[in-house]
Formats: sequence, C-alpha cells, structure tokens
Amino acid sequence: MKRKILPVIVALLLIAVIGGVWLGGRLYDRYSYSRERADLDAYFQVSGEQAAIILQDEMVEEKAVVRDGICYFDLATVHKYFNEIFYADRSENLLLYTTAVETYRSGIGESSYSSNTDSQDYGYAISFIENDTVYIAADYVKKFTNLSYEIYDRHVQVYTQWGEKRVADVNKDTWVRELGGVKSPILRDLSEGEQVEILEEMDTWSKVKTADSIIGYVENKRLANESTVQETPVTDYTAPEYTSIAMEGKVSLGWHSIGGAAGNDTLESMVSGTKDMNVIAPTWFSLNDNEGNFRSFASSEYIQRAHAMGLQVWGVWDNFNYRNETGEQVDEYQVLSVTSKRQKLVQGIVDTALSLGLDGINIDFEQLGVDSGTHFVQFLRELSVLCRSNGLVLSVDNYVPFNFNDHYRLDIQGQVVDYVIIMGYDEHWHGSGDPGSVASIDYVSNGIAKTLEEVPAGKVVNALPLYTILWKTEGTTVTDEYITIRNTEEFLTRMNVTPQWDEETCQNYAEWSDGTATYQIWIEDEDSISVKLNVMSAQGIGGVAVWRLGYGTEGVWELISAYINS
Repeated sequence: MKRKILPVIVALLLIAVIGGVWLGGRLYDRYSYSRERADLDAYFQVSGEQAAIILQDEMVEEKAVVRDGICYFDLATVHKYFNEIFYADRSENLLLYTTAVETYRSGIGESSYSSNTDSQDYGYAISFIENDTVYIAADYVKKFTNLSYEIYDRHVQVYTQWGEKRVADVNKDTWVRELGGVKSPILRDLSEGEQVEILEEMDTWSKVKTADSIIGYVENKRLANESTVQETPVTDYTAPEYTSIAMEGKVSLGWHSIGGAAGNDTLESMVSGTKDMNVIAPTWFSLNDNEGNFRSFASSEYIQRAHAMGLQVWGVWDNFNYRNETGEQVDEYQVLSVTSKRQKLVQGIVDTALSLGLDGINIDFEQLGVDSGTHFVQFLRELSVLCRSNGLVLSVDNYVPFNFNDHYRLDIQGQVVDYVIIMGYDEHWHGSGDPGSVASIDYVSNGIAKTLEEVPAGKVVNALPLYTILWKTEGTTVTDEYITIRNTEEFLTRMNVTPQWDEETCQNYAEWSDGTATYQIWIEDEDSISVKLNVMSAQGIGGVAVWRLGYGTEGVWELISAYINS
C-alpha cells in the first residue's frame, strides 16, 4: 500500500514545483522591470535632419532642422513662438527685420546681413528656402530675441522664459521611461548623482526632464534632495524703443474730400463751419499703379493756408480713389508684397510729405485681403521708421475690429504708429441691401472697447459719420441714398415725418410708406452724436475724427468742441 502512495506523492510534489515555477515566472514577468528601449526617432517623431523642439518643458509639434551643426527654425515657428517681426519676401529673396529705427536686410541663402548701423557675416546661410518653406538660423533669431537653445542628438531645447524650477538628485541607477510604469519603454539610463527637473509629481512616479532635455518618467523612490533653483534669464537683446508723437490734448480731425486740384480751393469754406478742429486731412494721394507710385492733388499753398488757421495737415494716402476715378485696376498686394515696390512707396510718401511741409500722414488702405495682411504690417513698420526719424505724425484708418479684419493687426499698429483711427460707421453701408443704422451706439462703443484691448487709449481716435442713409424697400428690392446731417432736418420736414427716439440704437428713427415702398432712416444728429461723444469721453481715448467736412452743423461742432475741451 505504501509503495502505491509514494509515486502519487512524488507526482503531486512535481506538479506543485512545476506549477510554482510557472506561476512565479508569470508573477516575475508581470512585476519585473522591462529592459525594452524606446525608438527615439519615433518618440521624437523625427527623421533625417529634423530635430524635435522642446520649448520650455514641452515638446511642440513643429520641428527644427539641424544642418551642418547649425539649427534652423521655419518662419512660421519663429512667428508663433519667438518673434513675429521677421519678414520674408519670396519674390525678391529677402529676409527683413524692422525695428523702431532701422531695417536689417539679408538675402535668403546668403551668410551676411546689413543695416544702416550694422553688418556681419555668419559664415553660413542665415536663411534658406526648402520645399517652399523659409528657414532662419537660430543664432540670427537670437540676435533679435531673448532666447537660449541647445542642440542634442534628435532634439533642440529652447527657452524664452525663465523662473524657478524644482530639481532632485537621482539616488540610485535607474531609467527614464516613456510613461509611468515598469513596463514602459526606456528613453534613457540615469546614473546615481544626476540631477533632473521635476515637471509633475504623482503618487509613485514623477514626470521629469533630464539635463539633456529628455522628458519622461522616473519612480519617486529614485529621487532625493528635492530643491528649488532660480534660472538665469537671457537678456542679451534690448529692442529700440518705439517713440510716438502725441498732440497736446485730444485730436479733432476732419477729412477734406478732394476729388481734384480744384478741391483745394474749398479749404476755407470747409473749415468755416467747424469749431476747435486742429487737424485737417485732405484726400490727396491714391495708388495709381502696381509699382509703388501714386497720383497727387496736393498743394503746398493749401498747407500754408491751413497752417495760418492753426491746423495741422495730415495728407491722406488711399488705395481706392484712383481706381474709382478711372476704372483702372490697382493691386495693392503687388505693391505691398514686393520689397522694392513697397519701399519705393514708403520713400515716396515721406519725401512728398517733407517737400510739401505736411505735418503728418494718414494711411487709408481699405478692403485689404487676408493675404495682404503681413505685407501691410511690414509697410507700416517701414513707414513708421522714416516718419519717426523725420518728425511726421503717422495715423492709420481702420474698420471697427472684427475677426474677419484682424489681419490689419491693431496690436502692432498700437506699437508702431502714432494714432489708430477707427472708422466708427458702416455698420450698415451704402449698397449693402440691408437696412439698418450706420452707427448704432453698441456698434460704436464695442468697436472702441475692442480697439482698446490692443491699442493704448491715448492713440485711439474714433471717427463719427456726419451723414446717415435713407433706405427704400420696394418688394424685395432695397436701395439707399446718403443724407448729410446738414440736410436731414429739411428732408424730414419735406417728407412730413416726425422721428422717434430709439433707445436701442440711441438714434432718432423714422419709418413711413408712400403706398409702393417703405422708407427707413436711423438718423445721425446732435442727439446721437452727443451720446457717442459721451461714450468716447468715458473711454478716455485720444480724440475724434469726422467724415466728412461740409456735412456737419454748427450744433454738432459745438458738441465736438465741448468734447475736445473736456
């Protein structure tokens, strides 16, 4: 009997041993540390000359290029993260950087740059174009930007901000893993005594960055001696200051619409009905080709007469009147996007202003497409340099700000120009087929408020309409016509219409029918202008403009005078 039991016991023991080994193996596999290495090319998502960008403590989606040991960033990356002033002209293969006082110029693919005061040869291409993308050397970006960078095997560490960071020492040889967990692939070995930056601390693992900017996870038990370190900021670059010319007190500007040289003879009659106006802006200049030229109705004798009245004269340059007058197409994109043409226009504007004795320049470029935005901003930068050095006031006319016109970049205008003028009208415009107010109070006040988010209050001027629109709806057809404030009362009397105050728009409103058509008018008058001026006064902005001279009444100018002197 015992002989039969013994084999059974042995068999059971063997099963227990084998099962234990098997079970122990599975438990060991489950809880042991993986030695699998991560594919760093896949981790950094790079190939060839690409290098991942670690910006501060985060890997961004954009890539750098490291070529012959030189780090390059593409222009979009430079604009997004480092410095948006760099401007590339692909048509003439130029890379420009315009400060408050001068423009630095480098040919794309060339190794040197030059400006009025400085030049240098880097010994390698400062920039190049590849696959229709412009790349700029990191050291050239650094010339105008406070940043630091370090090139590693597959990545580049970049800092643009500095502060305190938490660090800890590694107390035993270990690994940095792609994720928190013993089975996660290894990114890098860590030796006892190394220091890592702690980015995020969890229960058993911490997200860290190594001295060579590998970001991964380490077990908390392998970290010791946590402390705080103050980073040393880079302050190598100090940008030249944007100085501005400011009038004493508020601006009170009237646009003088001049459609030909004979219009200069109307100066006195246009000014006679005003009160306390201090700037007159004649619409003298308009782009007339795609080469940077403009036609002119200017008169130095007009300027002398205006000066004798105590008025500054800011000549208006626009991009539409010549086209409207002649029917000839003028493509401002062709002018603004080509450096030689754009700089010809800039120099021509300033030379003309100085030769005539103008006090300032008013830029009125309307209906610019989004594709012109970058070039328009560069135009203003370059123009501002010459205006600043020659003591000319630079003002720019803008629409009430909305998302669809943000390529006019009010934030940059607020830095580089002296006055940002908001055309606080055309909420509903001539030919739109959409009856409504030209400038309701919400439209005006919201436009000012949005502008003040981007532009210092003292530089903001709000322009008022001294006109309204009469809307006529006949069936599904909507037509309209302008009526000036000066003529509105007579018109309403003739129509035998008595308007009523509309609290929503803060305008007097009238509506009537002649049996076949319905007429509507949201009236600009002393009542509506008074409310707008009160809002402007409360916002503390830099002044008022009016479109246009000859449309107003004595009462309106009394209100403007009170605003200017308040």
